[in-house]
Amino acid sequence: MTADGRGLVGHAGAVLLHRVADRVGLTVALQRLWPAGGSATWRNRAHVLLGLASAIVLGATNLSEAEQLQAHHQAILGPAGSDSTAHRLLAGMDERELGRIARARARVRRHLWSLLALRPGGFPWLAVAGKVLTGWIVIDIDATVILASSKKEGAAATFKKTFGFHPLAAWCANTQESLAMLLRPGNAGSNTVADHLAVLADALGQIPDSSRAKILVRVDGAGATHELLEHLEKLNTARRTVRYLTGWTITADDEQAIAHLPERAWDALLEQDGTPHESYGVAELTGLNQRSGWPDGMRLLVRRVKPSGRQVKKLTAFEKKTGWKDSVVATNIRHMWGIAGSHQPQWLDALSRSHATVEDRVRGDKAMGLRNLPSKKWQVNQGWVLAANIGHDLDCWVRLLALHDQDDLVRAEPDTMRYRIYHLPARLARHARRRWLRIERTWSWAHAFTLAWQRLTDLPDVT
Repeated sequence: MTADGRGLVGHAGAVLLHRVADRVGLTVALQRLWPAGGSATWRNRAHVLLGLASAIVLGATNLSEAEQLQAHHQAILGPAGSDSTAHRLLAGMDERELGRIARARARVRRHLWSLLALRPGGFPWLAVAGKVLTGWIVIDIDATVILASSKKEGAAATFKKTFGFHPLAAWCANTQESLAMLLRPGNAGSNTVADHLAVLADALGQIPDSSRAKILVRVDGAGATHELLEHLEKLNTARRTVRYLTGWTITADDEQAIAHLPERAWDALLEQDGTPHESYGVAELTGLNQRSGWPDGMRLLVRRVKPSGRQVKKLTAFEKKTGWKDSVVATNIRHMWGIAGSHQPQWLDALSRSHATVEDRVRGDKAMGLRNLPSKKWQVNQGWVLAANIGHDLDCWVRLLALHDQDDLVRAEPDTMRYRIYHLPARLARHARRRWLRIERTWSWAHAFTLAWQRLTDLPDVT
């Protein structure tokens, strides 16, 4: 065994991530944000940021690992920036710089969504319980906890009795893209209105103007605040319809109202495929309890299910008496234009429960750079979060534009994508004044890899 091989590339999938960034215009958009250098040692800041984002997708957990991965790809992707160069770039990302990058990402996303509308099957509209939400852009907002094993700027005790950070983020349920993420200290509140409003504003800023006519915002119980729901109502205009679904903390008045519901008021719960679940029920709770100060037209829907083993210990006295675990959802949906039966509590409950898929986005982000923040300094970690979000989008774009018809890849977990596509070994050869990246022909996903490259190459140029 010798270590003298040449022209070997261990993570050939990096070319797909850089290719999609080039073809949708993200590389050029970021290059315009920083001046170009003239020296041989100058590293373009856009190339450094995109290199860091792709390295995070490949599995890098800190700047040193990112440098090593990029150095391995110099023959195909050009000179890599050092970890100190990446550190300086992230440390310089103040609020003004983050805002410029966000606007550049929004312009690129507008072009990308126009490409999605042209692909077979069109734009990926959300489907819930047998109904397709054509024309509706769904924004899922949720918070998570990032653990810290050492003292870092902003790290604090969290509500889960751990130590770390408590970021709040928004994703597009249609495309699974990361729209916005706000890094917060570990002791940040779960229902802090100012944070929800900031993340919502950033998320809406990422949605192209042509797609803002119908917006659905889904939040868990932390979003059930007067200020947030009133703000969502004010977003409605003659040209824009905004609807929301949010969890609700059940009070004694709510339990009293539930107790007065006759048995005939309960309808069977709907599964996500549209089939009824006769054992569980959904009912309308609107008007049965007195609520002051909340937006006019707000509806309350209640769901009852048999409690699981871990829920038994948390049941209230009322739930122990009835034997049901109750959950309440607040919404302003009376009807969603273009969707028959969208006023029914059964379907609205299924639409609310599908918000649980946001946990997949959280898990995916933690598998791609957000399980641990690498620096002691807040601003560097804030820049790392941005790089991880850009990497998340690059991964989504490869799937949306090039692997949308590959059933075993389009919804694959990050580790699965690494094993099948991103960590694929290859050999770099030169022939007829061209460079050829050759992968093993017997690999089960070799065709998917070459198909993705060809589809990305064939994308129209950005105008």
